[in-house]
Amino acid sequence: MSFADNLKQLPRISHLTAIQLLDGDSAVVVTIENKPGQAGSLAIYNHLGQIYGAITPEAARKGLDLYAEHADDARQNPGKHPNIDRLLALGAEPKKLLRIKHIFATGDK
Repeated sequence: MSFADNLKQLPRISHLTAIQLLDGDSAVVVTIENKPGQAGSLAIYNHLGQIYGAITPEAARKGLDLYAEHADDARQNPGKHPNIDRLLALGAEPKKLLRIKHIFATGDK
């Protein structure tokens, strides 16, 4: 399936403002926001966190499948898709993982 088709199968993310990926020292590696250009990655990383509990090497490999044609483009163009590049790197490191911290949307403005 294509990236767009895969996104339609994932849980909704309207309740999220962002997620942060945390390394082993609880330092924020990256924040993926719920905004155009990042919402697809937010949906994928959120889904992986729900299924695997963290972004593990196994989760990273599944994430690459979900990115579909974009994963192929990332392999051919390193640096073009940083959220995919991160999964490529994690998939190659058997003991590394990133924890997920959800930042929930609130009704307060």
